[in-house]
Amino acid sequence: MAPVSNGQTAIIRTEWGLTIAGTRITLYDVMDYVTAQYPPKFIGDVLNLTREQVNAALSYIKENRTEVEAEYQTVLREAEEIRQYWEDRNREHFARIAAMPPKPGRESLWAKLHEQKARHAGKA
Repeated sequence: MAPVSNGQTAIIRTEWGLTIAGTRITLYDVMDYVTAQYPPKFIGDVLNLTREQVNAALSYIKENRTEVEAEYQTVLREAEEIRQYWEDRNREHFARIAAMPPKPGRESLWAKLHEQKARHAGKA
């Protein structure tokens, strides 16, 4: 763990994984920005972290890169599996909704929506 100047631990392991102490921000959240090569100030601003918290997270990642990277890849894989599960589960439901006729009195709204979608598709 990476200590801060006041003797407290800056990075702790919680039920969410490696977390910045006193927050719900995980190092995997920080890793999203690190892998996209965002500067530390931007990371702090987006995640609402102090400079010390960002520095502690970046230091911990640098010192334990192999461990953090392995856990990060596991988190990304699990997130993709969850996304795929819900996409598969809801595919039929969304198809049923899309096939439903418009509510009475809203036919003109649906026609306008389809016209705008067609125009948008033509621009792409």
